[in-house]
Amino acid sequence: MKFETVVTGAFQENCYILWDNETNDGIIIDPGDDASRIEQRVKALGLNVIGIYNTHGHFDHIGAVQPLKEALDIPFAIHTDDRALVEGAAKQGAMFGLDLPLSAPKVETWLKDAMKIEVGKSVGTVLHTPGHTPGGVCFLFEPFLFVGDTLFAGSVGRTDLPGGNSRQLIDSIQKKLMVLADSTRVLAGHGPETSIGKERKYNPFIIYGGSF
Repeated sequence: MKFETVVTGAFQENCYILWDNETNDGIIIDPGDDASRIEQRVKALGLNVIGIYNTHGHFDHIGAVQPLKEALDIPFAIHTDDRALVEGAAKQGAMFGLDLPLSAPKVETWLKDAMKIEVGKSVGTVLHTPGHTPGGVCFLFEPFLFVGDTLFAGSVGRTDLPGGNSRQLIDSIQKKLMVLADSTRVLAGHGPETSIGKERKYNPFIIYGGSF
């Protein structure tokens, strides 16, 4: 498989375009903003995009979902435990003093742990990793792991927003992510790429359990 990163919006959120290089079938992961840029890249790559898959429902990750659904006529999938975040998308920006004209996108597929995602000839797995949000998930398409805001290079996702839980987040990371191979490439919702091996060795929240 191949992927391309499109950094979007004021929060510099990483949207990922992932595709099977044999069939050119692809998905969009976490389109947070700049829908037209994402659409242009999809078309430039000549992809047949079959859906939008989100790691969680925070506004900086779902801001471009609805316009892309309409432009590309594709379905949207997110974990069922983030239903409230999706339905309250327009209100989320108020927490940051932002007036966001977001509409709640219609969800065609509610994700659950261990569900499979078929993209061309490739198959990924949904890993439910609550803590940053109740319905936070990661998408594993070996060797790629798309983690949203669950894990970062040298850090972890914040848990001080509604629905966040620090103990749950560390538990999710330890039980679902740290059991993967060191060579697994970690693609986060913000910031640079890292690896499971690097975070296992150097991430202080994982080494010491974190109190945050």
